[in-house]
Amino acid sequence: MSDEPEEIIQTLPLDRWHRALGARMVPFAGYQMPIQYDGIIAEHLWTRESAGLFDVSHMGQLLVSGGDADRALEALLPGDIVNLGVDRMRYSLLLDEQGGILDDLMVTRLPGAGLFGAAAFYLVVNGATKADDIGHLHEYLPEELTLNHLDEQALLALQGPKAVDALARLCPGVAKLVFMTAGAFEIAGVPAWISRSGYTGEDGFEISIPAKSAERIATLITEQPEVRPIGLGARDSLRLEAGLPLYGHDLDTSTDPAMAGLGFAVPKRRRAEGGFPGAPGIIRHFSEGAPRKRIGMILAGRQPAREGAAILDGDIRVGTITSGGFSPSLQVPIAMGYVDAPSAELGRALEIEVRGKRLDATVAPMPFVPHRYVRQGS
Repeated sequence: MSDEPEEIIQTLPLDRWHRALGARMVPFAGYQMPIQYDGIIAEHLWTRESAGLFDVSHMGQLLVSGGDADRALEALLPGDIVNLGVDRMRYSLLLDEQGGILDDLMVTRLPGAGLFGAAAFYLVVNGATKADDIGHLHEYLPEELTLNHLDEQALLALQGPKAVDALARLCPGVAKLVFMTAGAFEIAGVPAWISRSGYTGEDGFEISIPAKSAERIATLITEQPEVRPIGLGARDSLRLEAGLPLYGHDLDTSTDPAMAGLGFAVPKRRRAEGGFPGAPGIIRHFSEGAPRKRIGMILAGRQPAREGAAILDGDIRVGTITSGGFSPSLQVPIAMGYVDAPSAELGRALEIEVRGKRLDATVAPMPFVPHRYVRQGS
């Protein structure tokens, strides 16, 4: 017998709802989660064409409040938090002392009388890392700040070009939001914090609601003719087509923002001033070039490459696949991975070793499928 403790698998507020709809449930990030309902390809294409509802309640929803919370967060994140406007969001990164990525996350500045009751910052972190993230924030944030885990909130993501049509029917005024903005709303009398954001490359919304109301709100949303429930499988293929990295696969402590191609997350002021973990090395990598780079690849043929496959430039191994699969939208295999910088140029011919065979691949720009976010003035 093993002395290792068994991992406790938790259930989501919508667990019963998923099962009633025939979802195939699998363990992911410590939770039983739906991987598919009607099939990954069908769900993927429906989201690209209409609107899909994803249960992302495994994600960590955190509240950081207190005086100078923005400056305290800037000591841990490389983003411009001090100048973040009310109801505005930023993508950012939690870094270790060497500049390695501990997690990627979203930060929103709440209004003075926000839904959660205080002037504060609302953070959404990855489900698999939320316990470590909470521990890290408790350790490094000043004692006068308050950190709350909003563990009684569920989180839903409504994604796709018709998401706005479906949600606006239930939530008047939500169509006024643009990409990376958020606000307090009500859906059928239930308070909801809604952002126009997501993880598919499509237009869409993320909706934080009390967990006790999750079944009611999910049912109302999926009753809209544009919407179907969508599982983890399609969420992964959609984000891969969108060129979006997944923590624990495309991002980890061996990568930094420059290597990962996340220059937008470290703006000019922060590169000039520093003052975040690992700043000297990260700034040097941005100015002089990182030794490794995250790239996108399109493969010849139909066989996909999976995580861990070797990337070859001639007979030399230059990198490793971190995410890969078959693109339902493009009908070709696509992948992302890290390679030595000289092998990262667009159009370069590489090979990927899969089960003893070499597959031809070409370095391609990301996203593989164009983003369709609704921005200010668009």
